[in-house]
Amino acid sequence: MSRLADCFQALQESGRKALIPFITAGDPFPEFTVPMLHEMVKAGADVIELGVPFSDPMADGPVIQRASERALEHQVGLRKVLSMVAEFRKTDQKTPLVLMGYLNPIEIMGYQEFANAIQRVDVDGVLTVDLPPEEAHDCVALLKERDIDQIFLLAPNSDAERVKKMDAAGSGYLYYVSLKGVTGAGHLDTDDVEEKLAMIKQNTCLPVGVGFGVKNAETAKTLSKIADGVVVGSALISKIEANLNDPQQAKQEIIELLSSMRQAMDESN
Repeated sequence: MSRLADCFQALQESGRKALIPFITAGDPFPEFTVPMLHEMVKAGADVIELGVPFSDPMADGPVIQRASERALEHQVGLRKVLSMVAEFRKTDQKTPLVLMGYLNPIEIMGYQEFANAIQRVDVDGVLTVDLPPEEAHDCVALLKERDIDQIFLLAPNSDAERVKKMDAAGSGYLYYVSLKGVTGAGHLDTDDVEEKLAMIKQNTCLPVGVGFGVKNAETAKTLSKIADGVVVGSALISKIEANLNDPQQAKQEIIELLSSMRQAMDESN
């Protein structure tokens, strides 16, 4: 059983839901990332999604796009991200860590080399935004051999058949994109999310995390009542962007937001 499966099973047994923060590796500078990962765990993160900087992050909104740009200015690519994961694993062997990004850097490295490289540094899952299950067979097979989960994105317009395809191909959890459009956009309609999650859960045995539009403790609390996990990204990266000249302040604001979410989520379950 993978570290992700163990995590979600333990959370279910304790009646809690997963808090899943996302930051972009190397933003605002490389030395910020690993200490921030550890602080997020202390603040209550159960799973971490670590973004791999990419020059054309088409599914991401302006906040995360700019985070990628800042990281790329420091030459943070896939190999540098893997070195950060290795550094994190020196003192944290428990927290599941998922790489989130796009297919291009993986194809440049090569699927086989990528699978070997992430196994060496103890990555738990991969979420490739532009890799649908129909085209993921080779990658899924390589990851499955190494007990690494391939995680897929579900959109608001995904129907039952689409959910079943992702359930069959994926593992770890499914990530439900609760808003149409790019990350950080729009207003979250939790009633609509609840209705959609009911259909999703009828067609998968995997845990379902909800992301896009999660900005505060109140939203996290509401979603934790209906989902298995709550993903927060743009709201955290906004803290970094607002404090580019004071990274310690950015770190503190991220810790405070995650801690408030963790507390609110635990109170609701």
